[in-house]
Amino acid sequence: MLEAYLNILVIFLLMFVGYVLSYKQWFSNRTADVFSKVVLNLALPFNMFLTITDRFSKEEFLSLFKGMIIPILSMLLTLLFSLFYRRFFQVKGTRRGTFATIFTCSNTIFIGLPINLAIFGEKAVPYVLLYYIVNTSIFWTLGVFLIAQDDPHIKEARVTFHPLVALKKVFSPALMGFIIGLIWMLLNIKVPGFIADFGGYLANLTTPLSMFAIGIIVYFHGIKNLKLNKDIIGVLLGRYVFSPLIVWLLGQWIAVPTLMLQVFIIQAAMPVQNSIPILARNYHADEEFAASSLGYSVLLYLIYIPFLLKLIYML
Repeated sequence: MLEAYLNILVIFLLMFVGYVLSYKQWFSNRTADVFSKVVLNLALPFNMFLTITDRFSKEEFLSLFKGMIIPILSMLLTLLFSLFYRRFFQVKGTRRGTFATIFTCSNTIFIGLPINLAIFGEKAVPYVLLYYIVNTSIFWTLGVFLIAQDDPHIKEARVTFHPLVALKKVFSPALMGFIIGLIWMLLNIKVPGFIADFGGYLANLTTPLSMFAIGIIVYFHGIKNLKLNKDIIGVLLGRYVFSPLIVWLLGQWIAVPTLMLQVFIIQAAMPVQNSIPILARNYHADEEFAASSLGYSVLLYLIYIPFLLKLIYML
């Protein structure tokens, strides 16, 4: 466990570098957007493609989707629980939808992927992607709809759901890299050496650029501006207690490989999504609450992860 924690500490040191270089004005707020685009549109797709083509056979892959029922059920149950929680603890009206979304959906790529790689290595990537597919689907459909309900003028505003926009978010370049890699693997085609080398260089950018982006976001939202209140405590309980607990309970009922369940639990216990403050601003929700939830969830994670690791290794 100590080795895994030290690997995670290295990941968070990269985030700290991003924070410090933002303080030194090497990075601007715009830099986080650039790094995010490079990761999502180049580094991550090649990472997915090479992982599938290098490490999996047809039989191994087909066995993966049996476990997708766990993230689907766990996230829907967590969402339902968040609706009861916000009503019982009287979450403010301008943040109720945002609360339910960040209580339910986690940061599965920018933090989730590097953390799982640090703990389990490349063999965890397909399980990471399975959870990511479900998490992203729920976030960009139900999650965004709930955030839109926080607009104080929602009765006057017309919130339109665009299926094509949601599909574009779900079928991201990362998922397309996975699908292309899957087809390549099923057809048993050898990846040319120059593609493997080129893709490998880009894939290796995933972790450092992801953590730099998180460090930049935390800096520009400002640690001093973070405000802790009972609703943020509720978010932290959702992210770090209820969400992984529901996954674990489902894992006792639905038989899946141990590694798959471990990855799902870690993915369920991730900090808040990066894009939450931006979406809260766009939909006139409580942006301060969204930014503070993101900041506290990231800062608390380094303290929380040793306890999570101890539980994971007991499975």
